[in-house]
Amino acid sequence: MSRRKSTIFRPDLDDIPALGMDAASIAGDVKRYFSHTLGRHRDSSGRYAYASLVMALRDRLVERWRNTRMAYDEANSKKAFYLSLEFLMGRALGNSLLNLGLEEQATDALQNLGTALEEVSESERDAGLGNGGLGRLAACFLDSCATLQIPVMGYGLRYEYGMFRQEIDNGFQVEAPDHWLRDGNPWEIERPEYSQRVKFGGRSEFYRDQEGDLKARWVDTLDVLAVPYDVPVPGYRNGTVNTLRLWKAAATDEFDLDEFNRGDYADAVAMKNAAEHITMVLYPNDASENGKELRLKQQYFLASASLQDAIRQWLRRHEGCDGFADKNCFQLNDTHPTCAVAELMRLLLDEHGLEWDEAWEITSRSMAYTNHTLLPEALEKWPVRMFRTLLPRLLDIILEINARFLEQVSLRWPGDTDRLRRMSIIEEGDEAQVRMAYLAVVASSSVNGVAELHSQLLTQHLFRDFHDLWPEKFNNKTNGVTPRRWLQWSNPGLAALIDEAIGEGWKKDLAELRKLEPLADDAAFRARWREVKQDNKLRLAALVEADAHVCFDTDALFDVQVKRIHEYKRQLLNILHVIHLYDRIKRGDVRNWVPRCVLIGGKAAPGYAMAKQIIKLANNVAHVVNGDPDVDGRLKMAFLPDYRVTAMEVICAGAELSEQISTAGKEASGTGNMKFMMNGAITIGTLDGANIEIREEAGADNFFLFGLSAEEVEKRRAGYDPRAVIAGDPELARVMDLLAAGHFNRFEPGLFDDVIRALTDHGDYWMVLADFRGYVEAQQRAAEAYRDPERWTRMSILNTAASGKFSSDRTIAEYNREIWKLPVVPPKPSK
Repeated sequence: MSRRKSTIFRPDLDDIPALGMDAASIAGDVKRYFSHTLGRHRDSSGRYAYASLVMALRDRLVERWRNTRMAYDEANSKKAFYLSLEFLMGRALGNSLLNLGLEEQATDALQNLGTALEEVSESERDAGLGNGGLGRLAACFLDSCATLQIPVMGYGLRYEYGMFRQEIDNGFQVEAPDHWLRDGNPWEIERPEYSQRVKFGGRSEFYRDQEGDLKARWVDTLDVLAVPYDVPVPGYRNGTVNTLRLWKAAATDEFDLDEFNRGDYADAVAMKNAAEHITMVLYPNDASENGKELRLKQQYFLASASLQDAIRQWLRRHEGCDGFADKNCFQLNDTHPTCAVAELMRLLLDEHGLEWDEAWEITSRSMAYTNHTLLPEALEKWPVRMFRTLLPRLLDIILEINARFLEQVSLRWPGDTDRLRRMSIIEEGDEAQVRMAYLAVVASSSVNGVAELHSQLLTQHLFRDFHDLWPEKFNNKTNGVTPRRWLQWSNPGLAALIDEAIGEGWKKDLAELRKLEPLADDAAFRARWREVKQDNKLRLAALVEADAHVCFDTDALFDVQVKRIHEYKRQLLNILHVIHLYDRIKRGDVRNWVPRCVLIGGKAAPGYAMAKQIIKLANNVAHVVNGDPDVDGRLKMAFLPDYRVTAMEVICAGAELSEQISTAGKEASGTGNMKFMMNGAITIGTLDGANIEIREEAGADNFFLFGLSAEEVEKRRAGYDPRAVIAGDPELARVMDLLAAGHFNRFEPGLFDDVIRALTDHGDYWMVLADFRGYVEAQQRAAEAYRDPERWTRMSILNTAASGKFSSDRTIAEYNREIWKLPVVPPKPSK
């Protein structure tokens, strides 16, 4: 019997006609997917209409995706790979319609099919693959890379469960699982042919090769498959579609049939379950040893799969690794992907046979590191013991990197043992730790902070020793956000007004918004600006009523603080101010009163007890304030549950006062501050993170500044007595007395004692009380400005006009010009 000769399926795709971009073509495809692919009949839930529309749009994205990949291949261009453990993408439907220019066509298509785009959109779940600003920044960056038409590929993890869904029960945060993939993700395409094998456990084995050279290999490992799922990332109306590749963990094909036949079913499938756990949940709570181990597994899994995939792409077109660093750059988004340093060394040494010096040159030339935090607890350190068990071969390499690095330090500063101890990648102590941030700095050709102050503090404090050694490595890249989602999509009324006033060039060059400045003096334009803001406040008020069950008066000042709950972000300072306003009302001090609606939202990490207490306090204060008849509409407060990207799209358009009140020197940059500014909110804030640059751009008169500077915070710590601050400020004393008396927890005695002690007995580390008086005075200045609608509107317009610097297009252009050095590659035109 003759064996049939294998063939390769190579259809000619060039003769396929391009899909229509009109409403009728889209409607036809939606009907076909609804009926033939999903097997639905007339009456069906909205999610099937949503899935059908997505598949019709995805087809159009795939055309452009293919043309983009072909252009990159033919150009043989340098590529950058953006490694991030978080990508907070939110909903993709609106963004895709916007960037394809198909909003009107999709709206008409669905109307012709008997439904509305708004209803269909509500069926999409937020892709909550991130905790906050870090992941949302990564999403904005991918949007800008595609819009600027540069070859950048994102690598992340395809978590089955995203950021937890936050519910509020009696004022307490309760975490509920966010099974965002429950109904599948119609945007993604599985690419099993590009799966990679990732090793864990085992041991290092050293041997001599045929030439007698000492080599190493990683053996007796427990392997996991990394299966890629690709998500299209469209540029803004330019035909470019880049790729976000998300890795899912799966068991290898090996199966212990003997165990299964003996009836040990659980043991036989244990490997499969253990493998899939790696990408089951976003960022496990690492308070336990098991949580720490799973988080390290996630980080290595991302790094190994991504690097193997990048090398695979390289070897598809090249022989060997010569020239690899000239054509590939890996941007590490914070410390989480730093395993990539040792993993690239391992792959080059063990799998591709390079010598150390050659492998190190490639690694150190192709790695670049972005630091996102000044908080020591966020600069990850892993026990050497855990590395030895989980990643033994990587530990060998890290120890060798450290030995060679310390030799370099010793040559520069002979005999300076204290400096050697400070700079070592291995931190000695009761339990030796691997300092991942130090590994990233040592191995990267570029190290950047994300705001001017942040970058300055990195070089003066956190990485000072490294800056002394390599000053040329360090640079700043102030963060930005994409104006497409955060102004054009989130605020269509304002976008239309800006289009009419200055044209549409701002959508690709946000610096064009400066043309709005003269219009701040035009009374008619200011009136229209207020009308748009009022419409957006109505939308926001509806969201607050639906989700928090509090009615906001849209004639009041909308005072908003939404972000991750953390002590350094000082939601507590905001709450103390609300208590102060409440106390004033109760004392009858309401002359020239400006009605105010205060909105706070954000999630606390599941293991962060103090952050959860702050959420409870916010809800209790809101309950008392909103229920007290003496307040009489002068003050409202709400805590918005389950803060997420989709909610922020409404919030940033409706906010009027943007709370950016972190302790100076602690917030790396912030991105919510940029979204609010872009939409005309006015910032009340400290000289922290990007606030400094926001104030510089908008002008000091259009920013409500208060508080100690970063330098003043450090000087004040010596001898700081928070009780003396309370004693010297009668209004603050009344606020603290109300807290201590249990006025906001009358039926929950002692509930907020830990919060009070943190402010008093434990030294008020975050300088909440130290900045209270300045904050109250800044809030009074904000209220005075709000009493004059013309003045406030002028400030609002000037903030939007000055927001051009904070486009992620500008940030990415700087990354590319100064670090990646990638060419602009337009897609190949369709035939």
